Amino acid sequence: MNIELRHLRYFIAVAEELHFGRAAQRLNISQPPLSQQIQNLEQQIGARLFARTNRNVQLTAAGMQFLTDARQIMQNVSSAADKAARLHRGDEGELRIGFTSSAPFISTVSDALFTFRQRYPGVHIRMQEINTRQQIAPLNEGRLDLGVMRNTPLSETLDHQLMLREPLFAVVHRAHRLAGRDMISVRDLDGEPLVFFDPQVGTALYSETMALLQRYAIHPAITQEAGEAMTILGLVATGMGVSILPASFRRARLEEVNWIPLQEQDAWSEVWLVWSKQREASAAMKHMKNLMLKTLS
Repeated sequence: MNIELRHLRYFIAVAEELHFGRAAQRLNISQPPLSQQIQNLEQQIGARLFARTNRNVQLTAAGMQFLTDARQIMQNVSSAADKAARLHRGDEGELRIGFTSSAPFISTVSDALFTFRQRYPGVHIRMQEINTRQQIAPLNEGRLDLGVMRNTPLSETLDHQLMLREPLFAVVHRAHRLAGRDMISVRDLDGEPLVFFDPQVGTALYSETMALLQRYAIHPAITQEAGEAMTILGLVATGMGVSILPASFRRARLEEVNWIPLQEQDAWSEVWLVWSKQREASAAMKHMKNLMLKTLS
């Protein structure tokens, strides 16, 4: 059986007009070829679809059933074509994004996500909070489309672009001896009890900050360890020690905590947008990349 979509269009036109001449005009073809195509369709199906007389054309029982199914098929084809077109444009689909705990506090990220939801409501965004190093495998395996992470060594299969470079701040309790200072040196924290990430968590911030302290010959006494930055802030707010965190976390306002800029020029952290080189980028992914990187354009 070799039934084509044009056979269905021809049949539907004749079934709705119940007149071969009017159906031919509607289809912008001549009547003889139309009659021939309908006959060919009936032969392939093995059933008469129309009862013809010299004066009128009527649908048979088989024709009425075939009309219902033919309309559904054409609707399905139209729907499939529309969905494919929407996916091609990036108006539909799914976007899987990995992000570090600091990402929601970064205005570039939050603004991009908000704008994307307004422009492309048909795209489902699946966000997964996961630290920088743990994003690498899912990006390579296709379980994540994009990753928002801190700077870290990447495999050759991944590409990245800088989203922003933000300063690191000293975070102290408001009653701390340094709380009233406008700016301090990282050396001013030498000997202070440090509240920081658990090294087993594997965050890039841990590596960055430890490298900063080592460059200035500071050997921190980490007295409290945590897996999340918000827990670190909470511990600093109780006076358990001081910490060093990126500026973006200042959006989590705690009255008990003061943020003090560090004067060292290398006291900063980079945030990257990362994706796989080996996987084709969907239109939705391209739209999100453009929004997240707009500050660089």
